Amino acid sequence: MLEIKEVDLALDELLPEITKIRKYLHARPELSLKEHKTSEFVRLQLSNLDLKVLDPFLSTDVVALLNDSNRKKKNVTLRADMDALPILEKNSFAYCSSKPGIMHACGHDGHTAMLLGAAMVLEKFKERLDGSVRFVFQPGEEVVAAGRDLIKEGVLEDPKPMAALALHGWPGFPVGAICSKPGEIMAAADFFSIKIKGKGGHGSTSGQQNNPIIMASKIVGRLSSIPQSEFSDDIPVVVSISKIIGGTTSNVIPNEVTIEGSTRFFDKSAGKKMPGLFEKVLKSECKNTEIQYDLTYDRPYIATVNDPEIINTCKNLTTEYLGKTAWVDMEKPVMSSEDFSYYIKGNPGGMFFLGMGENSPGLHTDTYDFNDEALRNGIKFLVVSTLSFLV
Repeated sequence: MLEIKEVDLALDELLPEITKIRKYLHARPELSLKEHKTSEFVRLQLSNLDLKVLDPFLSTDVVALLNDSNRKKKNVTLRADMDALPILEKNSFAYCSSKPGIMHACGHDGHTAMLLGAAMVLEKFKERLDGSVRFVFQPGEEVVAAGRDLIKEGVLEDPKPMAALALHGWPGFPVGAICSKPGEIMAAADFFSIKIKGKGGHGSTSGQQNNPIIMASKIVGRLSSIPQSEFSDDIPVVVSISKIIGGTTSNVIPNEVTIEGSTRFFDKSAGKKMPGLFEKVLKSECKNTEIQYDLTYDRPYIATVNDPEIINTCKNLTTEYLGKTAWVDMEKPVMSSEDFSYYIKGNPGGMFFLGMGENSPGLHTDTYDFNDEALRNGIKFLVVSTLSFLV
């Protein structure tokens, strides 16, 4: 193992630059699979390092190998996501989003900055690595699960990783704490869209049994009750209604309403049951009416399941090199989802959370901002973990 002082000195030297990069990225968010400027920026930063930047596997992904000549030996893969969300930022600091309606509300600006920092530090020690490091800057983590497509395109095939690691900023934990658990850590997620097609007309119409808005309200209530009505307390299931579109003005009944949302679960039998439960609700509510419906139900995210040996190794490294209080054992998994699940399905690896502070605004909210005070610990964790596997 390298002297930790060497890593600390490299971190101290690079941290101001990484902080600037993080804020630069925050001000320039891009939506899933449209991260063209972000990818260009990442490639520019990597061009200053002695590593091999690969051609895109999809379109806006950036993948680079440190010590490409050692690819037949051991490999550690580090992954960060780059995309932002369609949310109007309500912060007022100098580096807030320059694009109205788009913001880094999930901290992917911080993830990208930390992975760039890890690449910069690890490049300094490349001669001592008994193997290669793959850096994956991934597009489209939100909703489209582009990580699944990257895996299908063979991003992890040559070489196969002995360890795949990802770090995600997480509110509610102490700033800079590394948090994880063996086994299930994040839920599977399905996404659904329901079109309710009824009979529109003047708002004064008395017979509104075919009003799609009224029908949508009934369906929302029924779908929201599925976790309680269909599953026991020991099988966690979440049904979230996140978007309803219908109507143009207060005195016109629309012909159509769209309902969109997601379901979350760990239990595979629960996931298998969900589409049928949705069909049951829709058929029951629309029965004896003229209303028709179209249901689209997709499963882009599988559950994220950590390798226990990887987690225990990284826990020991964290307590030794970042401090005993720097590690937090998570008691329960979270119901959020991640396409990093595909990276560690069949490959040893782990998803880790990085504490953003107990009072941090929540993820996917209009006031969230990645806490720069956590950058150092995040980069150090990625570097120390990688070195421990390859030195």
